[in-house]
Amino acid sequence: MPVKIKSATFRGIDGIMIEVEADVRKSLPAFHIVGLPDASIKEAKERVRSAIINSGYKFPLGKIIINLAPSNIKKEGTLLDLPIAISILALEDVIPVERLEKFLILGELALNGDIRAVNGILPIIIEAQKNGIDDFIIPYENLNECTLLKGIKVYPLSNLKEVISLLIFNDMMAVEPNGKYNPNIENSYERDLDFNEVAGHESNKRALEIAAAGNHHTVLFGEPGTGKTMLANRMCSILPTLTYEEALETTKIYSVSGHLKSNKLIYDRPFRNPHHTATTSAIIGGGKDLNMGEITLAHNGVLYLDEILEFKKDVLEVLRQPLEDKFITLSRANGNIKYPSKFLLLASMNPCKCGYYLSSDRNKQCTCTYKERKNYLSKLSGPILDRIDIFSYVPPLKSYELNSSKENNESSKAIKSRVEIARFIQAERYKGLNLRYNSDLNHAEILELIYLSSDVRDMLQIIYDKYSLTTRSYDKLIKLSRTIADLKEEKEIKKEHICEAMQYRKFINNEVI
Repeated sequence: MPVKIKSATFRGIDGIMIEVEADVRKSLPAFHIVGLPDASIKEAKERVRSAIINSGYKFPLGKIIINLAPSNIKKEGTLLDLPIAISILALEDVIPVERLEKFLILGELALNGDIRAVNGILPIIIEAQKNGIDDFIIPYENLNECTLLKGIKVYPLSNLKEVISLLIFNDMMAVEPNGKYNPNIENSYERDLDFNEVAGHESNKRALEIAAAGNHHTVLFGEPGTGKTMLANRMCSILPTLTYEEALETTKIYSVSGHLKSNKLIYDRPFRNPHHTATTSAIIGGGKDLNMGEITLAHNGVLYLDEILEFKKDVLEVLRQPLEDKFITLSRANGNIKYPSKFLLLASMNPCKCGYYLSSDRNKQCTCTYKERKNYLSKLSGPILDRIDIFSYVPPLKSYELNSSKENNESSKAIKSRVEIARFIQAERYKGLNLRYNSDLNHAEILELIYLSSDVRDMLQIIYDKYSLTTRSYDKLIKLSRTIADLKEEKEIKKEHICEAMQYRKFINNEVI
């Protein structure tokens, strides 16, 4: 009689329930796996055979058929090795079949029977809970991933013998995570990198504070060596720690993609810094298996493009849709996958190819022609510039600024406290709406949710006409002003907030974007 075992796989960042069915018939020895398995699952035949034999059990003679249901979903990965092995041993009456009913089993097998860690444990358990399953047999190395969840019983095991012993003798206590969320009081960015180490650059620090408070996309520009990368690397030190929901979502992404270091939960906001030679697939995802890209790995965190103009133009252009929609849909012949990509874009750049167009130093004069500068800047198309909220010029430091001590500079902790207050104000303002930050507002929502006095409206009208702003630029000016007001805990946008916001809407040559 066929044996059935509950297991699962994943697609995108969501789990999919799978039923492993096993049957053996008297025939010439054969081993078949059906139900749309990929190459790694087909290879499981040799891993399972060796693991069973090396664990001291006989591999059954005859024709073994393993069916992975439902058969219309392609199964990927090595996490079905263990349930396949257990189903075969149950056919041989090594394991009582009735003991298998309550468990969902996952794990990759080594040839000696050891159980190896697998990707995607967290989204799989979440999906299994929705289907009424509470007992899980998983690799021991994946245990940490489960601590964010509650109401489950986890049996983390290290080899096939331990699994068999558990199923026969019930000789192990389950681990029952309490689901308590305990992020570090200070995240790793605060311990390693702090804004009090940055001398001068007060206007740039202020720009990054506003960006962090309202999740505004930002470009830092200036000549080489002025500290653009140094400032950007400290961005996450002023961002609030991930909320429980954000930590769960971010950990799911890193679990599925195999980027979860030591299978530890992610509390810090991601900071992704791809090299400028990265391809389109590396940035947005894709390939034969529809793998996730940097924009998804930066979800709930920061995507930093150092020297953004060194990236290929087609790579930058593909950012337009995820910057607007906060997700990316990848399509191939075998289906579509939708990945989340809500990130803060932070970029740095030189104003020209040689880097010294804005330099006031006589010894560092620009050698680029007007045409060369124009071609260099053309990589940032109008639609991309339209999606940037803040432009901040990073000047060279003055000699007296170099000697300032850390004690005289504001710490990341102090800046972060203001950012947290501003984000709380936004959360209260947009409670019950599908909005989180001021930067998320569209034109209709601005009209409905953001109060503007008559004086402020008149000022905005003058700016709109004088600089020939687009509607999108006009909206960005209001959203920036609203974030500045939130940082000062002001209920209404005032003229001084708009004046400050205007300073961050000026690009090279003081051109208002």
